[in-house]
Amino acid sequence: MRPVLTVSLTLAVLTLTGCSLMGSEPRATVTATATVVATPEPSPVPAVTVTAQAADDPTYDRPLWLGQVPLALGDNNLGVRDDTPSELEDRQLEPRDWLPDPTTDDWFADIQMDVPDDIRDRSSWEKNCPVHIDDLAYIVIPYWGFDQQVHTGEMLVHEDYAEDIAGAFEKIFAAQFPIEEMRVISREERDSPTTGDHNVTSAFTCRLVVGRATVWSEHAYGKAVDINPFHNPFHKNDELFPELSEAYLDRDWVREGMIDEASVVHAAFTSIGWGWGGDWTGREDWMHFSVTGK
Repeated sequence: MRPVLTVSLTLAVLTLTGCSLMGSEPRATVTATATVVATPEPSPVPAVTVTAQAADDPTYDRPLWLGQVPLALGDNNLGVRDDTPSELEDRQLEPRDWLPDPTTDDWFADIQMDVPDDIRDRSSWEKNCPVHIDDLAYIVIPYWGFDQQVHTGEMLVHEDYAEDIAGAFEKIFAAQFPIEEMRVISREERDSPTTGDHNVTSAFTCRLVVGRATVWSEHAYGKAVDINPFHNPFHKNDELFPELSEAYLDRDWVREGMIDEASVVHAAFTSIGWGWGGDWTGREDWMHFSVTGK
């Protein structure tokens, strides 16, 4: 009978990870045991194949504290403004899970002139709003995120401008301009204490003008759109919204998601005759486009 030898091979495999506060991951040890039959002729060395699993890319992860820390209230029901957290100075975050992502990267526009009941119920619309629900339309469109992936967005808009708005966003989509989130704002979100880091692209929200106690916003009629508010804040004297977007008052430091006169966003909305809040005198509202320019 030919003698039998048992050979143990131990391989140390480094786990591939990105930098983290927890330090590097411990090395994984893989032990493989092979049985080799001794023969007069040399036998092949047994092969051991080890596949290393790369860690998930954390580049676009949302900080756990985002949207969780209410600010103290200052004047006009705005929060007290503060410096921008370092993680948000060049903000490029993936959207939170909302609607299922599209199966392709192709453009589409689903415009429903009758707002579905479930969408109405989770929106900020109520009977005292200055527009009737029958005058609003529900739009579902894709958008490019900062994570370089296509996501599904939604918004409520005035039905008279639904096709124009979809057409403007088609141009924005074609240019792959990044948007962090695009969704319908609920009453609960509208009425929650401000955390100063809001960044939802939206149209209809039943609310007053920021800093005004009695004047309905154009958003309350579905005739205005805000795009990447944190990257394109509202600013007037000491008022800033979102309140932690201080770093984005520097418009000379051009970062992804910002809007200026040379951006595709500006071109897309001015091409349908809408006005831009970045042109206002005595205040700037770089996120804001509206039918009336107000």
